Amino acid sequence: MSERAGAREMPVADNMVALESILNAFPHPVLVLDGDDGINYANPGAEQFFATGVSQLRRGRLADLVPFGSPILSLVQEVRQNAAIISEYGIDLGTPRLGARLVDATAAPIIEIPDYIVLTLRENNIASKMDRQLTHRGAARSVSGMAAMLAHEVKNPLSGIRGAAQLLEQNANSEDRILTRLICDETDRIVGIVERMEMFSDKPIEREPVNIHRVLERVRRIAQSGFAKSIRFQENYDPSIPPVRGNFDQLVQVFLNLIKNAAEAAPAKGGEITLSTAFRHGLRLSVPGSQDRMKLPIEIAVHDNGPGVSEDMRPYLFDAFVTNKAQGSGLGLALVAKLVDDHGGVVECADVAKGTQFRVMLPMDES
Repeated sequence: MSERAGAREMPVADNMVALESILNAFPHPVLVLDGDDGINYANPGAEQFFATGVSQLRRGRLADLVPFGSPILSLVQEVRQNAAIISEYGIDLGTPRLGARLVDATAAPIIEIPDYIVLTLRENNIASKMDRQLTHRGAARSVSGMAAMLAHEVKNPLSGIRGAAQLLEQNANSEDRILTRLICDETDRIVGIVERMEMFSDKPIEREPVNIHRVLERVRRIAQSGFAKSIRFQENYDPSIPPVRGNFDQLVQVFLNLIKNAAEAAPAKGGEITLSTAFRHGLRLSVPGSQDRMKLPIEIAVHDNGPGVSEDMRPYLFDAFVTNKAQGSGLGLALVAKLVDDHGGVVECADVAKGTQFRVMLPMDES
C-alpha cells in the first residue's frame, strides 16, 4: 500500500502485501478507511464501482464518494465507536455521476490498527430480494382479496352442486355413479383450494414472545409423524437466541410449509433436512420509501439435500399459483411470504452449493 503515490501512510505488518493481493482479487468494492474516513486503500472493484482511479480515490475521503448525509457515513462511525462488525442492506449510493446504485454494506474494524475500518460493498444483493419481496406481498394481498370473494361467491354454490350430485348418486347406475363421484371429488378439491386461500386474510392476530425453537420442534414432530417419516433431520441451533414477537400458530404454518417443501425435494433414499438458527449481530435492512431500518437478527434456515431450485424458477418461487409440482396449488410459499411479512421479517431462497436453503430473518421481541 505504501508504494502508491500520494496515499496516506497506514501502519502495516509484514504480511500486508499478501493481504493487499487478496483484497485486489476480491470481486466486490473494498475500501480501507483511516481514522478521519480518508481512503487509505481501494481495490480494483472499488475503482470500477466508483469509476475513479485508485490514485484519485486514495487522495479523497468517503464523504466525497457518497451522497450527502448517506447512512453509510453513520454506519462507519458506529463501527468505529463500538468496535463491532455491522452490515446494512438497501443503502442508496446513487449520485448524478454514478446513477442509481443500491448496495449492501459491511463495515468491520481492523483490530491491529485503531480507528481503521474495512468497508465492503455488494451491489443488489438482499436489497434486490427485498424488491421481489414487495412484489410477493402485493401478490399475497391480491390473493387475500380473491379469497374473500371466492369464499362468498363460490363455496355456497359448490355445496349446492355437491348436494345435487349426492342425490343423483342414490338412483344412478354404476357408470353414472362414477360421474357423480367425480363431481363430488372435484367439488371437494375446489373447496379445499378456497379454504387454503382464506389463510391469506388480514384478520388481526394476537402476538406474543415466541421461542422459535419450540416452533421448530413442533413442526419437526408433525413432519416425522407424517410426510417426512423417511427423512433424517439434523438440528444446528443457537440456544441463546431471544424470542421473536409473533403468533405461534402462524410461525408453525410458515415452517411447516418450508419443511414440507424440503421433504418433497429431498431424495427418497438418504433424504436429509437441516434446521439451523443463528443470531446475526448488526444485521439491518433499510425500509423502502422511508428512513427506517429494521433489525433482523434472528435467522432460521431450512436446508434440504435435494436437486436444488432451477434458475428460471427462482425469481417466481413466492408468487401465488406458481409451482412445478404435478399436484401442487402454488400457494404454500406465497403464504410463507405473506406470514413472514406480517411478522416484519424477510424470507429468501439462498444461494447454496448443493440442495435448497430457505432463510427466514425475523426481528426479536423488544417488549
